[in-house]
Amino acid sequence: MMKINLIHKSLIYIMISMVICSCKVGEKNGEELIIFHAGSLSLPFREVAESFRLENPDIEVVMEAAGSRQCARKIIDLNRRCDIMASADYRVINNLLIPEFADWNIKFAGNEMAIVYHEKSRRSADINHDNWYEILLDENVVFGRSNPDFDPCGYRTVLLTQLAEKFYGKPGLADKLIQKDLNYIRPKEVDLIALLETDVIDYIFLYRSVAEQHKLKYLVLPDSINLSDQGLTSFYSSASLEISGKKPGETILKTGEAMVYGVTIVKDAPNREAAIKFVSFLLASEKGMAIMEENGQQSLVPSSSNTYRKIPNELKQFVMK
Repeated sequence: MMKINLIHKSLIYIMISMVICSCKVGEKNGEELIIFHAGSLSLPFREVAESFRLENPDIEVVMEAAGSRQCARKIIDLNRRCDIMASADYRVINNLLIPEFADWNIKFAGNEMAIVYHEKSRRSADINHDNWYEILLDENVVFGRSNPDFDPCGYRTVLLTQLAEKFYGKPGLADKLIQKDLNYIRPKEVDLIALLETDVIDYIFLYRSVAEQHKLKYLVLPDSINLSDQGLTSFYSSASLEISGKKPGETILKTGEAMVYGVTIVKDAPNREAAIKFVSFLLASEKGMAIMEENGQQSLVPSSSNTYRKIPNELKQFVMK
C-alpha cells in the first residue's frame, strides 16, 4: 500500500511539474516559436525571451522546461513538434537527436556542480569542501538528486561521486552515496527545490547557476569534482556510467567531462526563420549571452563544432571551424 501511495504521489508531482514548467512570452498575435529546454535554463531563457520580444513583437515564444533527455524524448518518442532544443549537455543533442532529428549543435554555455542547502538543513553549519560526503551519509541527513536517465544533472551527480571517491581517496564512497536516499530522485534537478524549501530534504546536488538564480545557499566544490574545468578533462573522463540510449534496451556510456550546454534547431521546425532569429539573439555576446552570464553561466561562444558545415550561415559567426 505504501509503494502504491508513493507512486501515486510521484505521478501527481510529475504532472504538476509538467504544467508549471511551460510558459509563454508575448500575446498570440503573430508567429509562434516553440522551445524545449533544460530545467536549469528556465530563468535565464525567460529573460532572454522577454528581451527577444522587444525586438520581435510579432513572435510569441512558447517554452517547455524538462530534463534535457526528456526534452529529446518528447521529439523522438512522442513526436512533439518544436523549433529549438537547448540542452544542459550538448552531447544529448549529439547522441539522441543527430542525425535523424537535427543536423547540427552549437555549444554555448558552461556551469558547475554544487551542493545546495538552506538555513534549516541539518548540519549546514558544519559542512565544507572536505567533509560534505560524511555529512550527506549521516543517517539523519536527507539529500536529493535527479534521475540520470532523464537529466544531465542526474548523471553528473553520479560522475561527481565517482570523482570524489578518487579525489578524497575513499574506496566505496560513490556506491554509498548513490545507494542512499533513493526515494528523493526526481525527473529534473529543479523539481528538488520545492522539497528543499519545504524542509523535506536537507541538500541537493544542483547546478551552481540555479542556486544563484534562486538565492539558495550552496557549497562550492573542488574543481576536480565539480565538472567545471575544461583543463581537467583527463581526470573527469576516469568516471563513467551507463544511461539509456535512443531505443528501448539500448544504453550509452556517459564519460565525465566539463559541463557544456548545447542548442540546435530541429529538422522539422515549424517556424525555422523565427528559430534562427532567436538562436542568433541568444548567442550574441551583448544580448542573450550577456543575460546568461548575469544568471551565473559563463559564455563559451564562439565554440568549436564538428557539425560546422551544417550550421545555418546566419549562425556560423558563433562557431569556430
